[in-house]
Amino acid sequence: MAAVDFVKWDAFPDQIVWKFPRQDLSTWTQLVVNESQEAWVVHGGVYDGPFGAGRHTLTTENIPLIRNILGIPFGGQSPFTAEVWFVNKVSNLAVKWGTPDPIQLMDPANGVLLPVRAFGQYGVQIVDGKRFLLKLLGTGSYAGVDFLAKYLNGELIKIIKQGIANAITVGRVAVFEASTKLIEISDGTKRDLDAAVAEYGIGIPQFNIHSINVPEDDPSVIELKNNLSQANKMRLLGTNYQQMMTFDVLKTAAGNEGAGGALIGAGMGLGVGAGIGSAMGGLAGGLGAAAAPTPPPAPAAPAMDPAQKLQLLKELAELKSAGILTDEEFASEKKKILG
Repeated sequence: MAAVDFVKWDAFPDQIVWKFPRQDLSTWTQLVVNESQEAWVVHGGVYDGPFGAGRHTLTTENIPLIRNILGIPFGGQSPFTAEVWFVNKVSNLAVKWGTPDPIQLMDPANGVLLPVRAFGQYGVQIVDGKRFLLKLLGTGSYAGVDFLAKYLNGELIKIIKQGIANAITVGRVAVFEASTKLIEISDGTKRDLDAAVAEYGIGIPQFNIHSINVPEDDPSVIELKNNLSQANKMRLLGTNYQQMMTFDVLKTAAGNEGAGGALIGAGMGLGVGAGIGSAMGGLAGGLGAAAAPTPPPAPAAPAMDPAQKLQLLKELAELKSAGILTDEEFASEKKKILG
């Protein structure tokens, strides 16, 4: 078979590395390299090149290996065998990435463990063709962006996860506010990615985090959002947590069966006046003391005039007639009112 006299790129545009299918070359073979490409002539693990854009004649002058290894005299025209590799150095900026599973991180703003996900896109570019061929390609004949992304995916995802974790836990960026720091986190992570892939002859010309979020259906996320919503409501109403808990205890006690619960329910629902509130406050205060470890002291009951006392006695009588108060309870409350 005659030696090949013309060698040029004949691969798909999305290929980043491609090997010419024949190896029977000669010292008069023409090598054509396109813009944004470089070529390497390889024999026995020895690389000659790179050959940049343009037309090159393979001679003993520009390919020392065929003179030194094969013994072809300088200026001679002889056939030889060697591989020709083309490296496409155009940046490909369309490689998408995403965390395969959520990262469990402690949210510094709320002190809870949350599952954090992230998605984005990066670009890849061959910056050192010889290093890339030696480190990654192996015995294949071509490689595309998919090959490169698949090969690097595990290493890159580890670095991306670490960058996001550092921003949230060390940088104290709240999970729900991370979307406001995407550029800052992306830039910091890109520096780590550049250092990691440099040994393979690869560069990362662009890296972006498009989203940092949490799964909306995760139980811990649902619980936290409910708690934050309740806290905001209390803040807007001017209610603190202790007041809310005291109200819940009284509400629960009022719903219990029995005379005590009925009496509290009547006092809460009717609002029968300062006197009855004070009289029933003793019972409510007792229940509150059982629920809260350090309740505030009950305020002193204000003095009542005869008309107020008469009104309270009438209301107590109505509660007794309705069966809400027993005779003993009626007598006890009556004694308190009459003083």
